[in-house]
Amino acid sequence: MAEEIKQAEKKNIMPTILKVILGIAFLLLGALAIKAWWLDLVSLIKGCIGLFLILAGVITLAIAKE
Repeated sequence: MAEEIKQAEKKNIMPTILKVILGIAFLLLGALAIKAWWLDLVSLIKGCIGLFLILAGVITLAIAKE
């Protein structure tokens, strides 16, 4: 019975390790992408500020109307 539990634990460890490795790889790739396209990212954020403010205004007016 103890051997079955150990084997079950070993089977559950491998998917977890794979998920952790994939998660770390995605974090590194994301950080590299931000570093590589930093100026484009800043430009995108600046372009979205106006749309964000319009959306905030519409939501504020909708709340005030109630």
